[in-house]
Amino acid sequence: MAAGCGTHTARIVTRQGATVAEADVLTECEWTRELDEFSSARVLINPSGDCCNRLQNVRSWLHELHIFRDGKPVWWGPIIQPQWTVDGVEIFAADRLAWLDRRVPHDSIAFKDTDLTDIAAWLIQDGYQPDDPGHSVYTVGPALVAGGRSYTKDVGQTLDHLRDLADTGLDFTCVGSRIILLPESYSASVGTVSDQDLPEGLVVAEDGSNLITRWIVAGNEESGVIAADGGVDDYYGLLERYVEQTSITTAASALAAARTKRRGSLPAPVFIDTQQVTISPDAAVDVPSLVPGWSLDVMSTVTCRTVTQRLKIVGLKVEETGGTDSAPGSESVQVQLAVTGSEVAGV
Repeated sequence: MAAGCGTHTARIVTRQGATVAEADVLTECEWTRELDEFSSARVLINPSGDCCNRLQNVRSWLHELHIFRDGKPVWWGPIIQPQWTVDGVEIFAADRLAWLDRRVPHDSIAFKDTDLTDIAAWLIQDGYQPDDPGHSVYTVGPALVAGGRSYTKDVGQTLDHLRDLADTGLDFTCVGSRIILLPESYSASVGTVSDQDLPEGLVVAEDGSNLITRWIVAGNEESGVIAADGGVDDYYGLLERYVEQTSITTAASALAAARTKRRGSLPAPVFIDTQQVTISPDAAVDVPSLVPGWSLDVMSTVTCRTVTQRLKIVGLKVEETGGTDSAPGSESVQVQLAVTGSEVAGV
């Protein structure tokens, strides 16, 4: 299946799924997907008929934006900011992970030697439980990193707790109403791109700012645990970083976190970014399948740093402009890819 040139439509719905307004005429449409973070979307609607009357009733967090590409749902989540102007109605929204950025733990709990995916699943379930906007959790596989973690009722934002887990061996993302949990080492590919699929080229960047050869991780003050992994590297020398993760309660968990962080920051992480470059419509990728956490096989020789590697998708941005009478609209698909840890040696 090729990437193609998609056409987008949108719909405004209530949290119960009832349609508030159809937005078939979009002047602009943009949606993203993010790894270990909530994503965003924006549409500029040119209302027609009674659509304008319906759109005046749109409210933040009360309604959701649903986006379709060629009739297939690709993104949805709560509206964060509607704007009404003489040029139309502009809607800014975030995916359903944004709810967890506005939730706190509703119970106190302590985990001991529990896989990080199980801890994440509890955080998600607890976060949504008092008022669920609709969600499901899909676990691709265990993180294979056991953690001792504790959470206190009403302390800390739930999504911040998930971000902490993502720093120590877990990845998560959101597609529609489904939250996907997967091990950081997951590497299943959803397609292949080469120089001919990126006619305007790409950027290969080595991120020395995130190069660390020795990590020190401290748990909560009550436990007093602290652990370190790494040391003086034969090639890079010594670069150290200390971090506190107050949810960690055991020395084994602190050590596992330090090891995971070192694997992700040594050698220097390499990132591939198509930036403003559009993936060719003929590329052998299916745009809805470009989900952060999965990978693309990349083969490029056009820069001085040759890349032949399976790289993890860490971000996706899709934009479409409706165009004018004199200039046709167009779609651009931009993908951000990264390779970290031991895999960097192959780049």
